[in-house]
Amino acid sequence: MFNTIFPKIHKEGYKFLAISILATFIILFFSKFLGLIFILITVWVYYFFRDPERYCINDDSYLVSPADGLITDISEKSGPEELRLENTTFTKISVFMNVFNCHVNRVPSSGKVEEIYYKPGKFLNASLDKASEENERNFFKVKLNNGEEIIIVQIAGLIARRIVCEVEQGQELKQGDRIGMIRFGSRVDIYFKNKKVLAKLGQNVVAGESLLASE
Repeated sequence: MFNTIFPKIHKEGYKFLAISILATFIILFFSKFLGLIFILITVWVYYFFRDPERYCINDDSYLVSPADGLITDISEKSGPEELRLENTTFTKISVFMNVFNCHVNRVPSSGKVEEIYYKPGKFLNASLDKASEENERNFFKVKLNNGEEIIIVQIAGLIARRIVCEVEQGQELKQGDRIGMIRFGSRVDIYFKNKKVLAKLGQNVVAGESLLASE
């Protein structure tokens, strides 16, 4: 129960939480009303950077969600040209994270990170489809244990200003392992082939737990 109410926070959040707490104490000295507002902001900062444990299905015949949030797109798309996959058709699922979602991202299935590619860009609203082409983003190509490949794309949003990558090329990952986070509102796309989609448009999903597709 304690861990549910007070989950641990991601290391990226320590600096922001410290700044928010310090600002709150200073503001409280001058105004209780403004201080109360800053207390609420501090609580929000704490919960934004929360990093709770997730309980994965541990079955690589499924793909679990790489992010918490709302599924805003399920479609057939060409792969990212940044990874030279523009001539290959994939099923793409987009998960939009608002500023109240947990922003720690996880790998959908066990495998090896074959390639990581970061591309600077704009900061359009991450719910827009053109954000996949114009926003700051980070690409992961993961070779699954069955030999197939999936692509995970972290996409910065309107407020987000930094994508955090926590894995390296060549690293072996287990289903549900953390791969990074995006600060303050964003989106994650996943590209895959040869799987049956289980998720639905408009569905709220949980990173590392909700099932998106199966063999």
